[in-house]
Amino acid sequence: MSSLDQKMFEFLVLESAQAGLSWITILKRRDAYQHAFAGYNAEKVAAMTEWDVERLMQDSKIICNRKKIEATITNARYFLEIQKEFDSFCVYMKSFLPEGKPVINHWKTLSDIPASTPLSDAISKDMKNRGFRFFGTTICYAHLQAIGFVNDHLDICPYKYRD
Repeated sequence: MSSLDQKMFEFLVLESAQAGLSWITILKRRDAYQHAFAGYNAEKVAAMTEWDVERLMQDSKIICNRKKIEATITNARYFLEIQKEFDSFCVYMKSFLPEGKPVINHWKTLSDIPASTPLSDAISKDMKNRGFRFFGTTICYAHLQAIGFVNDHLDICPYKYRD
């Protein structure tokens, strides 16, 4: 697995774990998630069993939500299927982007930034149809921001990538 795909899998795991929680709650547990989910190795996570679910349910360093843990394992399996179909998860994600390039938005205020967009709706719908869980449109939009495929820095931000 490419390092880019591995990073995308890491963010997929973390974003799905974050559902219904604050981002800082998950960021504080990032290292624990890395340990719990085999260094974000999708092949190893996909091979996890019910025994692993029970073990992870006892790990107080991560969010012990059975449905989220099971979804992580399930999502790893579908992640690998997408890799096989598209040669990489990154290629799959880019296939939704206009001209395969990151979206650079031009927001003036924080309140302008949406929680989801038609792009995140489309990706989330496709991923749900493929079997992914805990990856609705809002989580998908946060994922697109985290992997750099959507740039929502305000126009006044000195770190905003200019198009």
